[in-house]
Amino acid sequence: MSNPRKPTDVRSNRTGIGTSPVESKQAIDGARAATERPRVDGKELLATRVNLSRQAEPVGTMPPPSSVKGVAKSAVQAVKGKHPMVFLDLLAERLAFERTGTRLYDALLAKHDAADPRPEGPTRADLEQIRDDELRHFAILKGAIEELGGDPTVMTPSADITSVLSMGLVQTLSDPRVTLTQALKAILVAELADNDGWTVLADLAEQLGHDDLAQRFQEALADEEEHLAQVRAWLSSAIVGQAGLPSTGVESADEEGDRP
Repeated sequence: MSNPRKPTDVRSNRTGIGTSPVESKQAIDGARAATERPRVDGKELLATRVNLSRQAEPVGTMPPPSSVKGVAKSAVQAVKGKHPMVFLDLLAERLAFERTGTRLYDALLAKHDAADPRPEGPTRADLEQIRDDELRHFAILKGAIEELGGDPTVMTPSADITSVLSMGLVQTLSDPRVTLTQALKAILVAELADNDGWTVLADLAEQLGHDDLAQRFQEALADEEEHLAQVRAWLSSAIVGQAGLPSTGVESADEEGDRP
């Protein structure tokens, strides 16, 4: 049995000023007094940020090819006037994201197991299938990087950035207070980003003449589009059910089974 307390229960919440009229008046008076003092010049702040951005080193750089095969492929691309490191950087970015995606669905499975059963919500088999797809996509990317003479263990600049961006999703799914529906909202963010990432990667592979890779990436994109549709349906029906509205024809879930 899941915890009977739900996020939408009406209980004590002192984050708004309406619950503390005396203190809120003091806070408002203090804010007004502060605005009478000299303010920080917004233009100066902007100029500082621009100056720092111009001088800062990049997050990271790309390593040289780790094999003779990779050196040869890079040389051929350079003669054609293309930049193979851009493609390798994007491959590593998706590799990092798929690795995180696999772990996100592992965490979502825990949310599912902790919640009360719901007849029209995602099944464990549904979530396991998506998790396995993410792991399979990881293997596709690893193989693609190796085929191009790259090192899949390298943390490239784009891989580094996408890992930082994903930290909030990992923290959300790992928080025991987060409900299954709230976790699905985080997964939706991941799936939206994943779909766009695969679209760009497949298009770039085709334009660079990597037809075999482009085909593999298009197949992965088709999987991701299906994942996105499923998550959207589960989340929409869960919210509709929690609001006490009739089912819209997609899967529904009431809040009674939502609290881990």
